[in-house]
Amino acid sequence: MTFIYLVIFGFLATAVLGLVASWIDRKVTARVQYRVGPPFLQPLIDLVKLLGKETLIPEGASKTTFLLAPVIGISGVIVVSTIFWVNQFFGAGFDGDWIVCIYLLTIPSLSLILAGFASANPLASLGASREMKLVLAYELPFILAVLVPVIQTHIQSDSWSASIRLGGILAAQQTGIFAGSISGILALIVVIMCVQAKLALVPFDIPEAETEIVEGPIVEYSGPSLAIFKLMKNMLLFVLPFFMMILFFGGIRLDGINILWSILEYVGIVAIICVIRNTNPRVRIDQAVRFFWGPMTVIAALAVILAMNGL
Repeated sequence: MTFIYLVIFGFLATAVLGLVASWIDRKVTARVQYRVGPPFLQPLIDLVKLLGKETLIPEGASKTTFLLAPVIGISGVIVVSTIFWVNQFFGAGFDGDWIVCIYLLTIPSLSLILAGFASANPLASLGASREMKLVLAYELPFILAVLVPVIQTHIQSDSWSASIRLGGILAAQQTGIFAGSISGILALIVVIMCVQAKLALVPFDIPEAETEIVEGPIVEYSGPSLAIFKLMKNMLLFVLPFFMMILFFGGIRLDGINILWSILEYVGIVAIICVIRNTNPRVRIDQAVRFFWGPMTVIAALAVILAMNGL
C-alpha cells in the first residue's frame, strides 16, 4: 500500500499537477510580457526531449554524487508529497509528520548544493554556495511562520501531539481556516516569500541567475539528469502551495462548492508567485539574507506571538 501511495500519489499525481502548475506559471509570465505563451503540453514535451538526450559527465566531477544528486532531490519531493496526499484524503498520518515534512522540504535545495559542488565547475560551485546561503537565510522565518498553524491547532485541541500532525491541523480548520486570523495572514505572507526563495524564482533566483552564472548548480547537467531536476522544480511548484493550503486553508476539499474554492485557492497562490516573479528585479545574496533575517523574521516572530495569544 505504501508503494502505491508513493507511485500513484507521490509521483504520478504530483508530477502531472506540477507540470500543469508549470504551464500556468509560464502562461501568466507570457501574458505579463504581452506574449501568447506555450501550449498546454509544452512542459511535458520539454521533459520528453531531455529524456532522449545523452547525460554528459564533466571531467573531474564526482561521478557518483553528480548522478545521485537529482535522484535524491526528487525522492525528497515524492516522499513529502505522499505525506500530504495521505493526510489530506486518507486521514493516515503519524505524530510529528509536520516536523518530518519541514526536513524533507530542504532536501531539494540540498540536492542542488551537492550537484553544484560535484560538478567541478566554478559557476556551479558559485551557484551551490549561493543556494547554501539562501537556505540559511529563509529557513528561520519559514519555520517560525509554519509554526503558527501548530500553535493555533494546540489552542483548539489542547494537545501538542495533535498539533504537530498534519491531520490535526486539517481537523482544526473544519470550523474556520487559519488564514482568516491576524497571525495566520502574517504567517502566510512570510511563507509565500520563503516559498519564492525555495523555488529559486525572482527576486530570489540568485543561485541559478542565468544572466550571471548560466544555470548555477545545474550548469553541467544534461539529458535525463537535467530532466529530473526540471521535473523536481515543477513538482515543487505544486507541493509547496499544497503545503500552504494544508496549513492555512484547510487543505483541498472535494465536497460541493469547496472543490471550486480549493482550485481557486491553489491557482491564486500560483498566480501570486508568478506576479512576484515578474514584477521584481533579482536581489543580491546579501540583500536576500538581510531581507529574511530582518523583516521576514520579525513578521514571523510577531505572528507566533499573536497566535499564542489567540489572535
